[in-house]
Amino acid sequence: MYVSYLVTMRAMEDSIIIRIASINDAETIRNIYNHEVLNSTASFDLVERSVEEQRIWLSERSGAFSVLVAEIENKVMGFASLSPFNKKDGYRTTVENSIYVDPAARGLGIGSRLLDELLLVATRSGFHAVMARIGGGNDTSITLHEKHGFFLVGVEREVGRKFGRWQDVVVMQKILSAESSD
Repeated sequence: MYVSYLVTMRAMEDSIIIRIASINDAETIRNIYNHEVLNSTASFDLVERSVEEQRIWLSERSGAFSVLVAEIENKVMGFASLSPFNKKDGYRTTVENSIYVDPAARGLGIGSRLLDELLLVATRSGFHAVMARIGGGNDTSITLHEKHGFFLVGVEREVGRKFGRWQDVVVMQKILSAESSD
């Protein structure tokens, strides 16, 4: 039984296709994101995104800040993006990542594949560090980032409020290169 499970899991991982998101993916990305808005502390947004807001969000991203999607059998099951860490010029070599996976597809390796590809994009784009800000005690996301070489920087205590409770944010970081880039 266990061997059969492993073979099935490997086949699913092999069938995951990572590609750049298009404007046609807006509705699916919105659905995945809004599920987290309504049901988790993965996002501290309190109001769902509209289709138009999602299209604008997608259209504002390109190049190193493009959105990646994970497809299985031509269905988008997750997405990931890089965003500027801080608007000040001195932070231009640091980015923040975001990863969201459809609840129906969790445990299939989608988050790991998205993070692998996102780190390649960040490296190829010349970024030095990637930050992850993980809200609400999301142990799955913390474990995913640790698996990919992120280390704990610290915990921002009670910086968000959702579902009637104060929420912490775990800050993790991965250094992509030891060289400085000026």
